[in-house]
Amino acid sequence: MEILLTNDDGVYAPGLAALRSELASLGNVSLIAPATEQSGVGHSITFLEPLVCKEIFHGDELYGIAVEGSPADCVKLAVAELIGRPVDLVVSGINGGLNAGINVLYSGTVAAAIEGAFFRINSFAVSLEYDPHADFETAAKIAVPLIQKILEKKDSPPRLYNINIPTAAVEQFRGGQTPRVAVVPMGVERYGEHFIRRKDPKGRDYYWATNDPPPQPTDHPTDLTRVAEGYVTITPLMFDLTDVPVLKAMEDWQFSLEPPGCDGS
Repeated sequence: MEILLTNDDGVYAPGLAALRSELASLGNVSLIAPATEQSGVGHSITFLEPLVCKEIFHGDELYGIAVEGSPADCVKLAVAELIGRPVDLVVSGINGGLNAGINVLYSGTVAAAIEGAFFRINSFAVSLEYDPHADFETAAKIAVPLIQKILEKKDSPPRLYNINIPTAAVEQFRGGQTPRVAVVPMGVERYGEHFIRRKDPKGRDYYWATNDPPPQPTDHPTDLTRVAEGYVTITPLMFDLTDVPVLKAMEDWQFSLEPPGCDGS
């Protein structure tokens, strides 16, 4: 299996190294990641500047390729040019911090997986709850068997999946317990709308985003609620943003646009 590994935390991120090591059991891993951290860039791609690439070596071994671009750039460039062979699997992560709920829409980690799905390749985003002492090695040991199981059980068309791992699950796994896994939808509750207003040394106002208020409880489980309960969550995603029911309702609407002056005035 030909595997493309990337992230949004940069080519030297510990989560990337941990996932590279574990994914080697599934096939040949090509690591192609941003040269610097690209958290929160979403699905941005580079048009107006060249994408400079640099090979990274650990001793005599080629570790990976650093790209002066976004996570989506890395996937697009890797699949189209750098790998030179058909890619069977795209994995993005392990991100330092969860990408659940509406964070999916902002995440460079998820965007890289979405870019893989654009190419009709099975693609996974993997994220670990933020912890200054995050155990990425254990998180990778949780994530890779899940990826393998999904690939074994899924139907034939390529799919896109988002995996989030809470600290509690890592601690359970490390302690010999089996973490609970939940397949749940993405939470779409609004949060992170508060800003702290401060003044810089020149007296100008600036604003710093916070993560509160927290998401409100829902009447059904989501990735946000289950992660908070200590579950590893798996969410199948789609990149087609079409609202199909509304589309069908609008198909019979009559639209008529007339240029100015056609009414005889």
